[in-house]
Amino acid sequence: MANRFVLNETSYHGAGAIKEIAGEAQGRGFSKAFVCSDPDLIKFGVTKKVLDVLDEAGLSYEIYSNIKPNPTVENVQTGVEAFKKSGAEYIIAIGGGSSMDTAKAIGIIIANPEFEDVVSLEGVAPTKNKSVPIFAVPTTAGTAAEVTINYVITDVEKNRKMVCVDPKDIPVVAFVDPEMMATMPKGLTAATGMDALTHAIEGYITAGAWELSDMFHLKAIEIIARSLRGAVDNTPEGRTDMALGQYVAGMGFSNVGLGIVHSMAHPLGALYDTPHGIANAIILPTVMEYNAEATGEKYREIARAMGVKGVDAMSQEEYRKAAIDAVKKLSQDVGIPADLKEIVKKEDIPFLAQSAYDDACRPGNPKETSVEDITKLYESLI
Repeated sequence: MANRFVLNETSYHGAGAIKEIAGEAQGRGFSKAFVCSDPDLIKFGVTKKVLDVLDEAGLSYEIYSNIKPNPTVENVQTGVEAFKKSGAEYIIAIGGGSSMDTAKAIGIIIANPEFEDVVSLEGVAPTKNKSVPIFAVPTTAGTAAEVTINYVITDVEKNRKMVCVDPKDIPVVAFVDPEMMATMPKGLTAATGMDALTHAIEGYITAGAWELSDMFHLKAIEIIARSLRGAVDNTPEGRTDMALGQYVAGMGFSNVGLGIVHSMAHPLGALYDTPHGIANAIILPTVMEYNAEATGEKYREIARAMGVKGVDAMSQEEYRKAAIDAVKKLSQDVGIPADLKEIVKKEDIPFLAQSAYDDACRPGNPKETSVEDITKLYESLI
């Protein structure tokens, strides 16, 4: 069976990358943008940095900001109607996963109106047409939504997150500018950074992993491990490296899938509105312990990429523990809680476990699992 790899047509990296937006729009014959950005980014002037580029080039735009941190079916549907009325030809998504996921769903539905109910997009929907062209400008270093074929929308009626996978939704151009991330507070930097590390580690050990994806994931782990602490302290080097590290992780996991860390994190976001990066960071070490027996020698390379010395002299048990301990230490150093005691209610665990088992990321886990296993994992964290 052939392994498929899908990436952006073009991506720009480094300080000032957003200045390339005007040239890309003009070169593609676009005149009006539909700008998807959440209210806080607009309020604090982050979105304006991109709008200034458009204004200077004389390019028109319309702003859409009805976007929640965990975007809903309603956010997408009102966005579809707003796009239809706007006369825009392309979308500029500015923000973290919420803005980009909303933009992807809007773009897919405009091109494939038979999916306007949104919920029919869950999983691998049989869409026929490519999304409306999307330019992606990340403002967090974590989701890598600017280079993935995935998006997540919350079905409020059912208290669950829908994972949608569609190669037709990938942004055509990504502008990964660390200066767009400089205003992130420490807590958000830590959470999104640990989300990126989770992408890299889960992508490296997932059932679909192969040599090309392994190359991206190991490099991403290395970059994130050395730079996340600096990014939390808002050093220019830390910000720049994290912007790259999370993108490299996205290049890999988008093409091979994830595992039950994400399956377990998604219901927490849907039920409690828990920030996705926080949920992933708390769950990751526990699931790494659970998955260790199914990973061969891969934890040795994870430990090495995390900066652990002397891994070649370690036994399998030692390097597996070293990899997990290095992840725990990084998470602790950037201020992530150690457990789910302040988040999960015991009576909700049966619903959470079933939701996690039904999640689209679960089949990618390297170890076969069950609702009972996932129940025990949740229970061990409260």
